Amino acid sequence: MSAEPLDRPGPHLDSQVILGVNYWSRAGGPFMWRAYDDTVVREELRTLVDAGFTMTRSFLFWPDFHPEPGVIDEERMAAYDRFLAASEELGIPTIPTFLVGHMSGEDWDVPWRDGRDLYTDPFMLEQQGWFIRRVVERFGPSPAVYGWLVSNEFTNYAGQSDPDSVRLWAETCCAAVRDGGSDKPLSLGDGAWTMELSGRESGFRIRRQLDLVDFIGPHSYPMGTDQVRVHSSAAYSCELAQFGLPVILEEFGVPDALSSDAAASDLYRQSFHLSLLAGATGWMPWNNTDFDLWEQDPYRHHPFELRFGLTRADGSPKQQLGEVTAFREILDRVDFPRTRREATRTSILLPSFIDQHPRISPEERPAISVVTHHAYLAAQRAGLAPAIVRELDELERTDLVIVPSNKLITAPTVTLLEEWAAAGSHVYWSWFSGVSGSHRGSWWPDVAALAGMPHTLRYGLREPVDDVVEWTVTTPFGSLAAGESLLFPVAGSIEARHMLPLDDSALPEGVEVLARDQRGRAALVRRRVGDGAVYLSTYSIEYFGATREHSSRDDDVLRLYAALAAEAGAAGEVASGDDRVVVDGLRHEDGRRFTWFVNVSGDTVPVTPTLPAGESLEGLDGAPAAQFELEPFGVRVLERRTRS
Repeated sequence: MSAEPLDRPGPHLDSQVILGVNYWSRAGGPFMWRAYDDTVVREELRTLVDAGFTMTRSFLFWPDFHPEPGVIDEERMAAYDRFLAASEELGIPTIPTFLVGHMSGEDWDVPWRDGRDLYTDPFMLEQQGWFIRRVVERFGPSPAVYGWLVSNEFTNYAGQSDPDSVRLWAETCCAAVRDGGSDKPLSLGDGAWTMELSGRESGFRIRRQLDLVDFIGPHSYPMGTDQVRVHSSAAYSCELAQFGLPVILEEFGVPDALSSDAAASDLYRQSFHLSLLAGATGWMPWNNTDFDLWEQDPYRHHPFELRFGLTRADGSPKQQLGEVTAFREILDRVDFPRTRREATRTSILLPSFIDQHPRISPEERPAISVVTHHAYLAAQRAGLAPAIVRELDELERTDLVIVPSNKLITAPTVTLLEEWAAAGSHVYWSWFSGVSGSHRGSWWPDVAALAGMPHTLRYGLREPVDDVVEWTVTTPFGSLAAGESLLFPVAGSIEARHMLPLDDSALPEGVEVLARDQRGRAALVRRRVGDGAVYLSTYSIEYFGATREHSSRDDDVLRLYAALAAEAGAAGEVASGDDRVVVDGLRHEDGRRFTWFVNVSGDTVPVTPTLPAGESLEGLDGAPAAQFELEPFGVRVLERRTRS
C-alpha cells in the first residue's frame, strides 16, 4: 500500500523576499566605523538595491564598540546611526551582528578580556549581555533594523566548548536581545557548524537553539574533489539544518584568487537554486565588495580576502552580481514567499549516531554526513526529490526508504523499517563496515535476518574487494534489465574496502538475488515482506562514491536508485530524461506549480521533459517549453499547466 507523500520542510521567515548580503564598506572594511564615509556607504547600498537585494547583514566590530567594561563608544554608535539612516532612506534594512571578534582570518579580542572564557566566565557573560542589551535599546526601534545576529562564527573566536556551556552563553545573549525590548528575528550567527550537520564537535547544537532563535543560518565554504558535491554543499547544509525553523543561507561565496568570475557565477547560480530546492528561504552571500586595503589587517596577511566581493573596489559589478539579479527576478515571478516545497515519496534516513550515543569512534560520525550527501545527490539526479529524515525525529513512512552505507542504526529503527516494508514500503539498506576499524562491520542486530540468508563474515577480518566492483543484474527490476551492468569504483579508507559475503546456496521463499559481482557473489538481494520489500546491497556503494574524485561523472548509484524508485512507485511526476538535470519544484498557495530544471554538469544538455498526462510546461513568460536546452550549470524554471 502506498504511503502518503511526505511534506518537506522549508518554512518562511517573512512574507517578503529575504535576499541579503554580508556588508562591509570598501572604505575601511572591519574598521569602517572609525572613519565612517557616508557618501561611499550610500553608493554601495544603492548598488545593492539596484541588484535586487532586500537587506544587508552588518557588523559591530566588538573591540571598537565596547572598548572598556561597561563602556560604549559613542562615536562608533553615532556612525552606526548614520548607517541606519542611509539604510532606511534607501529601503534596504540590515541585520546587526553584535559580537564580532572574528573576521576574515583574524581574531580581534576586546582588550579587557584577560583570557576569560566567553562561554562560562560570569563577568564575560554579564558584559556580553550588557553590550547586546545596550545596542538593542539604542537601535532596536529603527525601521532599518530587520533582525539580529549574536555573533560571527563564534567558534573561530571563542573556541569550541561543551553543549551545556554553549547553551548558557546562547541563553544569556538571546535574553539580552529580548530584555532590550526587541522581538525582531534573532539567530546566533554560529554558521550552523554543529554535529547534527557535520558529525564534528563544536559544542553548538541546533536542537538546543530552537527555543531561543527564529531562524538557522548555515555558512558554506566547501572544498572538495567533485564539482557536483561542491556546488551542492550549501544546499546540503540547508537540507540538514531543517529542524522546523526557517533556514537562511547566511554565508556563501568565493574569492577571485580561488575562482574565475565565470566559475564563481556558476557556484552562485547553483547554490541559490539548489538551496532553494533544499528548503532555504533566505540568502546572504559573502560579501558585497572587494577592498583595496592592502596594508590593513586582516587583508594584509589574508590577501585573498581582498577580492571576495560581488562588486570591485571601484564599485563596478562583477559577473556574479548578475546571478543575484536573475535569482531575485525568479523569486518575484513565482511569488516565492507564498510557495512551499513539493512533497516526495522518497526519504533518506540520517542515523542518530551523527550526534548521539556514547562511545562511538569520532571518525564514524563525519562519515555519516559524507555518505548521506552522496545518497542525496544520487537520489536527486535519479529524479526522486528526496527528503532527509532524522532517526531521532518522529518518522513518517514513505514508498522508498534509503538507508545508505550504514554501519550504525538503533535496534528500534530496524524494527520500524521492517514494519514499513510489511505495510508496502521498499526499504533499501547498504552494508558498511565503517571507517575506524572499531568493531568492523554494520552494527545491525540481525544481519542474516535482514539479508534473508546467512552471512560468512569472520570476526575482525575484512572481506577484500576489487578496485572496481561490477554488478550484473540477474533478475530484472525497475528500470534495470537482466544482463545490465553497474560499475562502482572503490575508494576511501582501507577499513571501508570491505563487503558482506552471503551464503545464498539455499534461498528461502521470497528472497532473491537481483545482482551479482564479478566473482559471482550476491551483490544486491531482495526479500519480500508483506506488501513491500527489503533490499540489501552487500557493498558500501554510497561511501565509495562519496570518497572518489569526480564521481558524479559516472556514478551508478543513481541508476540503482532510479530502479528502486520504479519498483516502489516513487519516481517523480516530472522527469528531465537526463541524470545531469535535477528536477524539483514548488507549489504556490494558490495552486500554481513551478518546476526547476537544474543542470548540475558542465555540459550543454538538451531536455525533453516527461509529464503526467494532460499537462504541459510553460516558461515564466508564458511561452511553451516542450523542449529546451540547458547551458552548463544552467537553470530553467517552468510552470506546470493542465491542458484543457
